[in-house]
Amino acid sequence: MPPPSPLRACIAMHGGGSFAMNQPAPTRAQQRQIRKRQGWRRLLALVAAVAVPAMAAPGEWAGFSDDIATADAPGVKPMPFEKAGFSFPGSAFYYMEDTPQVVADMPGSDLAIFDISGTGSLDQAEELAASRVGAAARAFSLSGSSLSQGRAIDCLAKAVYYEAASEAIGGQRAVAQVVLNRVAHPSYPNSVCGVVFQGSERTTGCQFSFTCDGSMRRVPSVAGMARARMVARDALNGMVYRPVGLATHYHTVWIYPYWAPSLDHIGTIGAHRFYRWKGSAGTAGAFSSRYAGVEPANAPKPRVANLPENDPADPLALARAFEEAQARAQTEAARTGLPAGTTGVPSTGRPVAPPPVYTPQVEARGGDAQFQAEDVPSDNGVKPEYANSGRWIRQPGQ
Repeated sequence: MPPPSPLRACIAMHGGGSFAMNQPAPTRAQQRQIRKRQGWRRLLALVAAVAVPAMAAPGEWAGFSDDIATADAPGVKPMPFEKAGFSFPGSAFYYMEDTPQVVADMPGSDLAIFDISGTGSLDQAEELAASRVGAAARAFSLSGSSLSQGRAIDCLAKAVYYEAASEAIGGQRAVAQVVLNRVAHPSYPNSVCGVVFQGSERTTGCQFSFTCDGSMRRVPSVAGMARARMVARDALNGMVYRPVGLATHYHTVWIYPYWAPSLDHIGTIGAHRFYRWKGSAGTAGAFSSRYAGVEPANAPKPRVANLPENDPADPLALARAFEEAQARAQTEAARTGLPAGTTGVPSTGRPVAPPPVYTPQVEARGGDAQFQAEDVPSDNGVKPEYANSGRWIRQPGQ
């Protein structure tokens, strides 16, 4: 008897039917039918292995056993997805904490990590950071028309997004606070869009690099911009992020600008280091500008050619200009004996503004005097015909 062919031996070994060794070899059609039946068997076995555990009730799921201590061990508090009846496929991701982390480098302390809930309240580490930076900014009061308010929100949200889109909520609030600190300082424009887009007409020297380096050509993500707009609204509605204090400058941790040693380092939040001015320029009294309530266009300014290379908003130059202005005001106050910044103090003790400037025609008619109501008849006396006004002509009953 001749030995079996390799094909017949393979079919016999794998249960490919009831062919006897002396039967003729299966045809091609029969071989396809055999392979098809074997494929269906394997598929049904796989479906059963997956479906049977999934259809079991959560309370009947058996725990995994290994050598690692389980949640039932003494002193171990089980997480929600480890409790019977609370589990479902993917429950570990559902219960996972989603609170972002902010890293703060506080002067005189080790690196601290603290949570930001996004609710506006500060946790213990943030309170500690805020207590070390000194005075905090005043709450911002948004005013003006609905158009200006919309522009302010849009400009501040762009600054938050393009400067700190990858930051946690604390880092984004810190950037927004720096913008509003500048709005309140006389060295900068007194509008949100004016501060954000200051210097954007230059190829270099813009105050926020995203306004002149082409970053705005990148379309922002919907979720990221929505978060930035939330941060902007909170700040414009009066939320003050105290851990940055009166900071007016910051830079990323990967660079070290020339002006950094000349300013006071407040701390590091996320990927940014924050600074405030030294001297009187960085004190709370210096932040005295009133918000204009009128916002310019919420977009970069048109580029201007042949601008000087020196930066007009150089922080060191601004600090010197502020100190010089303060010195001049103090000298003038000492010379006149009046509070700095006033032009005259009448007997009421309230400062008055200088008279307005009129055209020559108005000046020829008397200037400002004709608008002072000095020619109104005196009210010290009453004409005789009106002396008895309001009295009875004849008393009732007479």
